[in-house]
Amino acid sequence: MTNGKRALDRYRLVGDRMRRRAALFVAIALGLLLVGAPPRPRAQQPKTIFRIGVLSPAARPDTKIFDRFRKGLHNLGYIEGDNISIEYRLAAGDFSRLSAMADELVRIPVDIIVTDGGPNVSQIAKDATLTIPIVGGLGADPVAAGLVASFAHPGGNITGFATFGIELSGKRLQILKGVFPDISRIAVLRNSAVAASLTAFSATSEAARTLGVQLRRIDIDVPDGIATGFETATSSGAEALVVLADAMFWNERKRIVTLATKYRMPAIYPEREYVDDGGLLAYGRDVLENFGRAAALVDKILKGAKPADLPVEQPTKFELVINLKTAKALGLTIPPLILGRADEVIE
Repeated sequence: MTNGKRALDRYRLVGDRMRRRAALFVAIALGLLLVGAPPRPRAQQPKTIFRIGVLSPAARPDTKIFDRFRKGLHNLGYIEGDNISIEYRLAAGDFSRLSAMADELVRIPVDIIVTDGGPNVSQIAKDATLTIPIVGGLGADPVAAGLVASFAHPGGNITGFATFGIELSGKRLQILKGVFPDISRIAVLRNSAVAASLTAFSATSEAARTLGVQLRRIDIDVPDGIATGFETATSSGAEALVVLADAMFWNERKRIVTLATKYRMPAIYPEREYVDDGGLLAYGRDVLENFGRAAALVDKILKGAKPADLPVEQPTKFELVINLKTAKALGLTIPPLILGRADEVIE
C-alpha cells in the first residue's frame, strides 16, 4: 500500500469518527432539550356550571330560607358564579304567576328546580316538567296529594321533605289553650285558595271539639285581605288567634304580627320567624333546617342520583318559641309550665 493510500484511509477513518461523534452530540443535545422543555399545554375542558332554578311565592331572594339554602350549597362546594348559577322566579305572594315562572325555568333550561311555598308550588313545578329534577316542600301527605308514589321511593322526578302541617295545627291550638285556659272563642287565619290549608283547618276543628272551644274561620286569599280579616275576627268576639301554615302568611308575617299587637290578640304561629318578628308564640318544624337538607338533596342529584330513588325526608326538629317581650307588652302572663317546655324564650 502506498503512502498516499494509507493517508487517504486514515483521513476517511478520522472523518467517520468525527461524523459519528457529531451525530452522537446532536442526539444528546436534542434529548436534553426535550427533557428540559416545558410540557405542551393541554386544552382545558370548560368548567361545568349547574343551573339551579328556584320557584317561590317569596318577594326577595335575601330571606333566611334562601340564605340557609345557599349556605348549604356553599358548604358542599358550590359557589355562585363558579360552578353554579341560581335562577330565581319569585311571585311576591301572587300564586297565579307561578305557573308561567315554572315554564320559564323549563325553557332556560335549568338542571334542577327547588320549590318553596309548600305542596302547591311543588305541584306547579311538576306540571311544568316531568324530566327536570325537582326538590321542595311536599306537604303533610305527598302520597295522598299525588306528588310521589311513596315516601321511600318517590318514583318520579320529584323529592323533598314533608311538613306534618296538618298534625301540628291541632297541637298549636292545644298549646294556645294551655297558655290561656279561659279563652273560648278563637279565630283561625286560613288561606282559602290553598287545599292544604283547608285540611289543616279540619284538623284544628277536631282539636277544638276536644278542647271545648269555638272557632271563627277567617278566610283570606290575597294579602290585601289580611287587615279586613282581623277586623272580622275582632268583631266576632275572638279572644285569640291561630295562624295556619301558609306561604302567603309567611311572606306577610310582619303585617300579621303588627295587626295582632294592634288588636291585642294573643296568637300562635306555625314558624318561629313570626316570633322573631314580634309574635307571641310559635310551634312548628324548623323551616331553615329543611332548606339546609334541600341543599344536600340538590348535591346528590347533581352528582347523578335520581329523585325517584331519594326518599322523602320528614321533619326531625320541632320547636316551641315564646316571646316574653311581646307577652309583657300585651299584659299577658305565660305559665311557668309552658315556659319550661319552650325550646327558646325571647326576652
